[in-house]
Amino acid sequence: MRFPFFDRQEELVRIRTQFARNVSTLTVIYGRRRCGKSRLLLEALPAGSSVYYVGDDREDALQRTGLAAEIARLIPGFDDVHYPEWDILLSHWFERAHQGAVLALDEFPALVTAAREIPSLLQKHFDQNRSNKKHLVLTGSSQRMMQGLVMDRRAPLFGRAEEILKIDALPAGWIQKALGIEDRVRAVQAFSVWGGIPRYWELAADYPGLTEAIESLVLSPLGVLHEEPVTLLSDDLRDVVQAASLLTLIGRGCHRPSELASRLEKPVTDLSRPLSRLLDLELVKRDRPFGSSQKSSKRTFYQIKDPFLRFWFRFVEPERSRLEARQIRDVLKKVVRDLSYHTAGVWEELARSSVSHAEYFGMKWKPASRWWGAGLDRRPMELDVVAEREDGKALLLGEVKWTEPGSAKRDLELLFEKSRRFPLTGRRDIYLCIWQKGPARNYRYGKTFSPGQVLDSLR
Repeated sequence: MRFPFFDRQEELVRIRTQFARNVSTLTVIYGRRRCGKSRLLLEALPAGSSVYYVGDDREDALQRTGLAAEIARLIPGFDDVHYPEWDILLSHWFERAHQGAVLALDEFPALVTAAREIPSLLQKHFDQNRSNKKHLVLTGSSQRMMQGLVMDRRAPLFGRAEEILKIDALPAGWIQKALGIEDRVRAVQAFSVWGGIPRYWELAADYPGLTEAIESLVLSPLGVLHEEPVTLLSDDLRDVVQAASLLTLIGRGCHRPSELASRLEKPVTDLSRPLSRLLDLELVKRDRPFGSSQKSSKRTFYQIKDPFLRFWFRFVEPERSRLEARQIRDVLKKVVRDLSYHTAGVWEELARSSVSHAEYFGMKWKPASRWWGAGLDRRPMELDVVAEREDGKALLLGEVKWTEPGSAKRDLELLFEKSRRFPLTGRRDIYLCIWQKGPARNYRYGKTFSPGQVLDSLR
């Protein structure tokens, strides 16, 4: 199923603004695969004035032939000429293309792999034709290569790009419209599996329900997404084994550096670089308690950031042998049984994310965090959500539940008791809330908030 174009309006405006300028421009679009970079580019390209070409793994001679054929759609006869080298082809493009024409090279890293000289040649022709209004767009899924080709100070194209757009996953609020899910609880469940990746949504939309989509797309060895994490890691990492090992352990519940080092039988210091790389690629994220120092490594807690990757490393990776033996239905039963626990973790993060977007209690709040540590009575305690009001004079304290509603009043009473033990209150006003499956309601000690309020704020 092909979806309508969702969100990305700011990115569209930025790209089209470059095409409207009276000088040649370079726009760079990058981000992990399947996030919608190509769709964004195709929406932005001016009809009748652009060439769109996708790089691939063929030899550079075949790629030159393919690009020349695409250019010929805009400039008739362009492919009547044989181009023995890239310099001649690019020179011909800049000579013959009309003012305002756009050359869009998708999967640019694949082109560079076939011909290392392309960035230098693009720099030369771009600089020579800066006043001729011939626009370039380069996109790629390999974040490592795109950063190295365009953003590294040693790269030929460094400093030429007027726009460098990193395309991330779509906010959770869009999944309801994309998959046609009216029930907000089911929408959160779907997001806990597919995350905000538009291509995953497109694939899932072809199935009658979430269970059927999981079985066919993810659990089956023939499924399109069965090996997805391996492909993602291969895009950006030379050492896939170490990264996959860390993600596997984090997915199985090892969240602290000391735990990871112990399981891998390595010193903690040996994990600094690979964990930093996973953080840079936004495959994992680092949590620290509210109010703790950024330098406090002892209280660092690592999580897989993307819901789909978290799902895969929780349910697929441990069962690879059984799935290869086609015991798919047995594994599916385990997924159905434990999916609510997985969804609960994602729901907790959605609730935290919504705090800085929604006006809870009619106020603006800074980004929320978890908190764990010793209370004023020195007993250990945890809070799912802690956020500071923008003026710093109030705190929002909350708990996130993914159980059936019915105990909200009691939950708020317990949260009130926790708030009295919380050591960072100071003289600030305290607002208490519970995020749950049920509708929003007011109680003596605070309020409850629903999936609908969270999803509506994340758009």
